[in-house]
Amino acid sequence: MTQIERAKAGELTEEIRAVAENEGLSPETIRERVAKGQIVIPANKNRKSRIVGIGKGLRTKINASIGTSTDIIDLDMEVEKARVAERYGADTLMDLSVGGDIKAIRKAVMEAITLPVGTVPLYEAFAIAIDKYGAAVDMPEELLWEVTERQCEEGVGFMAIHCGINRRTVEMLRRQKYRYGGLVSKGGSYMVAWMEHNNKENPLYEHFDRVVEILKKHDVVLSLGNGFRAGAIHDSTDRVQIQELLINCELAEIGREMGCQTMVEGPGHIPIDEIEANVILEKRMSGEAPFYMLGPITTDIAPGYDHITAAIGAALSSAYGADFICYVTPSEHLGLPFPEDVREGVMAARVAAHIGDMIKLKKRDRDKEMSKARRDMDWNKQFSLCIDQERAKEIKDKRGNGDGSTCTMCGSFCANHILSGMFIKDLEGSDKR
Repeated sequence: MTQIERAKAGELTEEIRAVAENEGLSPETIRERVAKGQIVIPANKNRKSRIVGIGKGLRTKINASIGTSTDIIDLDMEVEKARVAERYGADTLMDLSVGGDIKAIRKAVMEAITLPVGTVPLYEAFAIAIDKYGAAVDMPEELLWEVTERQCEEGVGFMAIHCGINRRTVEMLRRQKYRYGGLVSKGGSYMVAWMEHNNKENPLYEHFDRVVEILKKHDVVLSLGNGFRAGAIHDSTDRVQIQELLINCELAEIGREMGCQTMVEGPGHIPIDEIEANVILEKRMSGEAPFYMLGPITTDIAPGYDHITAAIGAALSSAYGADFICYVTPSEHLGLPFPEDVREGVMAARVAAHIGDMIKLKKRDRDKEMSKARRDMDWNKQFSLCIDQERAKEIKDKRGNGDGSTCTMCGSFCANHILSGMFIKDLEGSDKR
């Protein structure tokens, strides 16, 4: 049985109890939300991984994506990137490799870390088809099912599967006549090309029950991918993106009724004034299935700083109720990320998620404690409260330590020293916020 089936039966599984302990909530609360499909726990039966809950009432989780391209294939670097992601606090990892020995890369990555690992099986299926048959559009349908089954058997915890692409959404895109950014989803564009070339329906949509049965067998979380996500601000929240979201929300409900854990993926590029609407739509139409936001990137003109544009979008997404954030690195739109880019992306996303959780979950105690530590010049406590202790210590050490109680920002002009001790007692006694 899957987590959702066991939760519906009233069972408090080990995984449910672990999520409850990690989040400071009661096991029964977690069980009820898993049973309703509002929380998912990626814990494939074939691989022991860290237990992570994603969904309603939980801390916003961060995914780090790595993987080879056809231009840069370096297994050792991918393993290092995976370790960097785990070291700096990612909650999950996706291997999106499309070049080299994809199976061997995935195996090495999964052996190197304890995080739940996600994939897009469509990538590997099309890569095999290109190598074996000469073109992605010549992929036999059965190959897609074989790859999906095999990845589940290997222990993949969650899969982004493009079920919301169908003949209707493709026709809608055609009738729309334009898109400034075109199609930016690799899986989405390949699937549309396959459908057009073969004049067939998307098998992942047409045989959705088969998708569910494969994932359900191994208790793999189904992440309903957004192949028509916007790749440009001016394409955001257009008809084809919303049509795919409608389909995915319906499929999420069908999937969980069949006993498969499901979540829905959200837009890629989107201006900040449309983020809340997208979250509201997904939550209401899916029965509050966990919402997995890719970024989102909030402006198109900041290559090299897209970890910042995405952090802005991620903070708002989290505040409005999104549950799961895919990081973006500084190399987005420019090239394959290296390990240092992974660190920057993870930390930017973690900061954003915390900012969102301050609103969504009203979690502000850590910020209050940091304020007190700064007021008291308690450096050890400040460092212990940092999201990235390592970076904070590096910066302070490089700029000198002041006289031990101050820093070199103000030196002897330190504002805390000027009025040291004044008002503090009254504040401590009356601080109820």
